[in-house]
Amino acid sequence: MVSAVIPKAQPPKFVIPIAQHKEVNVEDALLKDGWVRQTTIGEPRLSEIVQNYKTMGFEVHVEEFKTEGDSGCTTCFDAGQGMGFMYGTVYVRKHSEPAGEDELFE
Repeated sequence: MVSAVIPKAQPPKFVIPIAQHKEVNVEDALLKDGWVRQTTIGEPRLSEIVQNYKTMGFEVHVEEFKTEGDSGCTTCFDAGQGMGFMYGTVYVRKHSEPAGEDELFE
């Protein structure tokens, strides 16, 4: 009997642009511009979250998560970054264009 292994289909990979800033108060600037922080997470869930928010009609911005100067527990993030993982903090806001401009409403 001959058996063959059928390779599992891999989902398409999306490249999520992660902004990198040297400034410390980037979050303050984003919050002033109407962005709302949602979560900090790594791949593959980062791509899924970004796609889901875009599908729901939000603008999405991802900032690189750095543990430097963070007052909370960052042990898990530090361990992941030590192994080469990159984490992103997801910010969202409603699109600024009126609903009439959306192709769904045409």
